[in-house]
Amino acid sequence: MAVTRRAPIGRPRGFDADDALERALLVFWKQGYEGASLADLTTAMGITRTSMYAAFGNKEELFRKALERYTAGPAGYVTRVLDEPTASEVATGILHGAVRTATQPDRPTGCLGVQACLAAAPADQDIREALADWRNAASDRLRERFQRALDEGDLPPESDPEVLARFLSTMSNGIAVQAASGVSREELFRVADAALRSWPPI
Repeated sequence: MAVTRRAPIGRPRGFDADDALERALLVFWKQGYEGASLADLTTAMGITRTSMYAAFGNKEELFRKALERYTAGPAGYVTRVLDEPTASEVATGILHGAVRTATQPDRPTGCLGVQACLAAAPADQDIREALADWRNAASDRLRERFQRALDEGDLPPESDPEVLARFLSTMSNGIAVQAASGVSREELFRVADAALRSWPPI
């Protein structure tokens, strides 16, 4: 008589982990960290809470994985534009990339790194700090790129790489907030181009 073996209770099965993480990313992106309940996440992912814990860990761990996916995917333009030959092209790529990412027709509006922080409760201090570190890391990479541009004579000698990096980071975050408020892609491109006409801001 054959013995039927049962899968261990809690073992994640019957779902695509990559697809489930993408669906969780979209929930966090749309609703923020605090606003995304476990019920919202598991429903969107198509799995049980037990399977979510087994495959991804708790909600904070799931969010960190989603943030990594966002960084490599929708926010990947930040890494790519650093290879542009001039500081001006880097600045253009950052602001135009922010507009495109924040206004994709098939994705939530805004930026995951901004929306999640704005919607995080004081109790979620670890997430707030992780998002601050995430944004600061991007600004640091810009500062390093502009320092190289300054050293190479691609920026005016009085330019401050730190200020330039913060200027673009501030503009990018503002673009994300405006997009989440319903401002159109066309209008945000006009805003970005207005800022770029003063590049580099002294």
